[in-house]
Order: sequence, then C-alpha cells, then structure tokens
Amino acid sequence: MTTTTHTETSPVTMDSRTFLLKRVQPALSGLMDGSLSTLAPIFAVVLATHHPLTAFFTGAATALGAGVSMAFSEGLSDTGDLTGRGSPVLRGAITGGGTFAGGIFHTLPFLIPGYGAAISAAIIVVAGELLTLAYLRHKFFQTSFARSFLAVAVGGAIIASLSAGLGLLAAS
Repeated sequence: MTTTTHTETSPVTMDSRTFLLKRVQPALSGLMDGSLSTLAPIFAVVLATHHPLTAFFTGAATALGAGVSMAFSEGLSDTGDLTGRGSPVLRGAITGGGTFAGGIFHTLPFLIPGYGAAISAAIIVVAGELLTLAYLRHKFFQTSFARSFLAVAVGGAIIASLSAGLGLLAAS
C-alpha cells in the first residue's frame, strides 16, 4: 500500500496567471538577458585594457543597446491578441527596462578607478544578481532555489569564461 502526501500550494488564480504572463515573465526575461548577456563585453574589455572607465562605457552602451533591442523584440513578437500576453508596448517596456537594469548594475562598479577594486566590486554585484534571479524564479515560478541558482550560475560561468578568454587573448 502506498500513500501519497499532497502539499498545500496556493491556488493559481486567473489574475495571478495574468500577472505572471504579462508582467513577471517579461521582467524576468529582461533581467536574465541583461544580467548575463552584458557580462561578456564588459569583462572582455576590462581584462583586455585594464581600464575600468572603458569597461564602464562599454557596459553602459551594451545595457542601453540590449534594453532597446529587447524592448523592440518583445514588443514586436506578437500583438497580444492571439496569445493573451497583453499590450506589446507595455511588455516591450517591461522587458527592455529589465534588460537595461540587469546590464547596468554590474557596469556601475567600473566607475571605481582602481582596476582590482572595480573587478572585485563587479564580481560581488554579479553574485548578488545571480542570487536575485534565482530567488525571483523560485518565488514566482515555484522552482527550487538551488536548481534556479545553478541554472543562472552555469550560464553566467559560461559567459564569464568566454569573455575572460577573449579579454586575455586581446591583452596578449
């Protein structure tokens, strides 16, 4: 005889599904894209040049460009009529804003003039971003925090390794 145990989970209402689909998913998609995709150019540039301010301008340009690109990409992906995903302009703004935010936070430490201090601060910020992304996936999509953290950390590690390799190659 087997017994099954059912855990209590809060019921998913239509309002919460709509909120997840129209607001949380575009924001999280943008945050993840901005946090991960902007790592490569920023770290490749700082490792190649050893100039934190150059890395800052690279990161700011990348965050702005990625934010605009993701806003248009999401906004033009569908009208929302068939999918029920809501206003394309609002979804685009949420995704683009999330992408910019995800990219600019680990860019800001490169305003610190010292090379070592700037990289150390940026690494701390990236770790905080990865923890935040894992927490948000856990909170809104009921994924395991450990599994979520592992997923975003692996993506970040792959990107960081590739960008570090390119930066070191360019510096030699």
